[in-house]
Amino acid sequence: VQLQASGGGLVQSGGSLRLSCAASGFTLAYGAIGWFRQAPGKEREGVSCISNMDGRTYYADSVKGRFTISRNSTKNTMYLQMNSLKSEDTAVYYCRVGVTPAYWGQGTQVTVSS
Repeated sequence: VQLQASGGGLVQSGGSLRLSCAASGFTLAYGAIGWFRQAPGKEREGVSCISNMDGRTYYADSVKGRFTISRNSTKNTMYLQMNSLKSEDTAVYYCRVGVTPAYWGQGTQVTVSS
């Protein structure tokens, strides 16, 4: 399984970014998928996920109403649309697929300047 994350960058507060994570060796349409992030000096935290049990989406309270997780089955790619970005969203963002086992992408840096 390989996951290639992209789309990070530097953006001003209030701006938007869309992260992508292209998967190979894993069918995103049928598995649990999620985005996590890790800010400097902090533990990695869950941002959003789509459950493989009920297909529902979940969001951390800190990103509700601003971030949207989605997937394109044709492209076998998952996305995280991030709007109204804040400086506290600055982190390395990781995509993850599966549960046991789980597979991680390499991370993409998101920096939000205030």
